[in-house]
Order: sequence, then C-alpha cells, then structure tokens
Amino acid sequence: MFRSFRNLRRLLGIARTLARHDALVALGDIAVALPLRLAARLLVFRKIPGISDKNPGERLALALQALGPAFIKLGQVLSVRVDLIGEEMADDLAMLQDRLPPFTGAEARATIEAEFGQPVEDIFETFNQKPVAAASIAQVHRAVTAQGDQVAVKVLRPGVEDAFRRDLDLMAWLAELVERNRPALKRLKPMEVVETLADSVAMELDLRLEAAAADELRKNFEGDHNFIVPKVDWTRTARRVLTTDWIDGVQLHDRDALQAQGHDLEAVVANLARAFFLQVFRDGFFHADLHPGNLFIAEDGAVIAVDFGIMGRVDKKTRQYLAEMLLGFLTGDYDRVAKVHFRAGYVPANQSVEAFAQAARSIAEPILGLPLSQISLARLLAQLFQVTERFQMETQPQLLLLQKTM
Repeated sequence: MFRSFRNLRRLLGIARTLARHDALVALGDIAVALPLRLAARLLVFRKIPGISDKNPGERLALALQALGPAFIKLGQVLSVRVDLIGEEMADDLAMLQDRLPPFTGAEARATIEAEFGQPVEDIFETFNQKPVAAASIAQVHRAVTAQGDQVAVKVLRPGVEDAFRRDLDLMAWLAELVERNRPALKRLKPMEVVETLADSVAMELDLRLEAAAADELRKNFEGDHNFIVPKVDWTRTARRVLTTDWIDGVQLHDRDALQAQGHDLEAVVANLARAFFLQVFRDGFFHADLHPGNLFIAEDGAVIAVDFGIMGRVDKKTRQYLAEMLLGFLTGDYDRVAKVHFRAGYVPANQSVEAFAQAARSIAEPILGLPLSQISLARLLAQLFQVTERFQMETQPQLLLLQKTM
C-alpha cells in the first residue's frame, strides 16, 4: 500500500515534467504513458517556452534529462529498443547527454575519506578538486599518487543510490502494470527492460564491479597495442571510488584535433571496428557504451577506451548465430538468415521461413546497395528489430545492447 502511494506521488511529478516538455505525445502507444496521461490531466502546468518547436524524440530526451539519473539511464536503454519506440525516436534518445552539474570537490573528498577511512592527503599526493567530467552517477577528478603516477579518480555522486532505488522501484511497478493490463505488449518484455536497466545501474553504483569489467577487458587485449584500457589501481578503488591510470589522447569526436596530429581517420575507424569485433566474436565480452566521448586516440593512433559501467556479454552459441546471420546478410543469402533466426529460436516455429526471408531481403537490400562507407550494420539490426511484432518475435536484450554499440 505504501509502495503504491509513494509511486503515485512520484508519478504525478513525472507526468508534470513530461507535460511541461510536451513529451507525453512522444510516448505514443507505449502503455506506460497511459497512467502518465491520466496523472497529467490532474495537474495544471505550463509548457516550457519554445519546447514544441523540437521534434518528439528531442522533447522526450530533454524531459528524461530533467527527471534525473535513473531516467537518463532509462532513455539510454530505450535508445536501443527500436522495436518499441521506432528508429527516429531511438536516434534522438541515443543523443541523450548523460551530464549533470558537478558536485563539489569537498563532497568528493568526503566520499573518498569515508571509503578509505583516512584523509585524502594520505591516499593521493595531490587531488584536483575541480572535476574533469561530471555525469549522472559519478564524476572524475585528476590526482597524483605518492609514487608520482597520474591517475583518474571516479567518485559516485552523493545520494545517487537512494535516487536510483526509488525510481527503479517505480519503473518496476509500472512495468508490472503494463504486463498485467496490456497482454499484447508482454512480448516487448517491459519487466526485462527494467531488469536490464537495474543490472546496468547496479554495476555503475558499485565501482568495484566497473573496475573488474575494465580489468577483464584489459586482460583480453593484453599485448595488443592498438586498443588500450587504463589499468585499475585496486589499492585506491572501493565501492564508491574507482582509480585508474590517467590517459592522454584526443577525443574521437574532435576531428580537427585528430587531423592536426596527423592521424589517418580511416585507419582510426578500422582500428576501432577491429577492436569491437574482437570483443564480440573472440571474447564474447564487449564495451557497450562506445560513444565518442568514451574514446580517445593516442599519439601513436591507438584507441583508448574509458568508462566501463555498461558492458555486454554474448555466449558462444549466440556468437555463432550472429556471425552466420551477418554472413547471410552480406552475401544476400536471405534463406540462410531466416533459418538461423528459426534455429536460434528468435522466431516462433509457427511462422513462415519464406515470409521471414522476404522481410529480411526488404530490410537489407536498400542498405547493402549503398557504397561500403555508408553501410551500417547497426541500422541493419535496427530495422530487423522493427519486424519483431509481425513475426511474434521476442526481444533479445543481448542483441539490442550489441546493436546500440555497433
């Protein structure tokens, strides 16, 4: 009873924020919007000036950002659910910026001291109180150890755990309502979406887990000088603090700076693609948040990755299915593509192999007919996910995460 009351109160606040951003329409037929629309009718609100000039996906992204950390992460999860929200809105949510104003250096110091039980001066020779980056869950400071090593210190945002716990409980409650009251939408697995978000957040809220992920990825690329993962300093890492080597490089999105340093941009992209395919098909463990802000290019052209809070795993069987599926697409063997989907159990046995092969052809031919430089495997997978309802396909969360990264 108390849970329902607490969630209804929070729901009213969410409805008001969505309504002010004119974002309720953006949710379309998603069942979760239904109680939100009802709640919005009970409120008096004014739209943010000029907000209606933006497209629906942009309005929703801004609303989610205003709602705080859990909803920013929800937007990032939804950005891979092309089957649920459509390609255009997914593209808008993919641009959702995980940024919040920084918390104070004094708060960061207090967190570090609480985790290690000693003054910051006993842990680091110098600690820069001004963060170099701030996001919804944590921010990063530069520091130097007593040994003279330059390090990056990631510190959890104060109060973020309670905020996530409250909003994840609300999302789970709404997902239960959707599955119970809208059986047609059960195939979209709203509960599983929330569970995926909760698993991702659990990793990001315990920085020891992120450290373990970074360590595993680093060891997978040991001896590979083309893809670099900063080394974890385990002696200065705890639940709310993660310390790694400091890295120097140019951010991937800074094209002018890369060209000024004489980098071959095509070689950089090829190097990144190679590293990603090794992660997926060789190791079955991949960095699932490889946006340009998390990628740097070293002087020698090596790709340096940071921020390991969202990682994906693909088991050996799925890797085999995926490789065969992509090979079928690239060679125009759509019968093979269809049969792999049926063999993997992605498409129910009562569906037509021939009809699915035809759908695969209709998706792939417009894309694969483009020049090689314009072919996007992510777009191919995104469009494939859009036929899920027609063939009663259940969502495959691990492939959605993979599509987001590609």
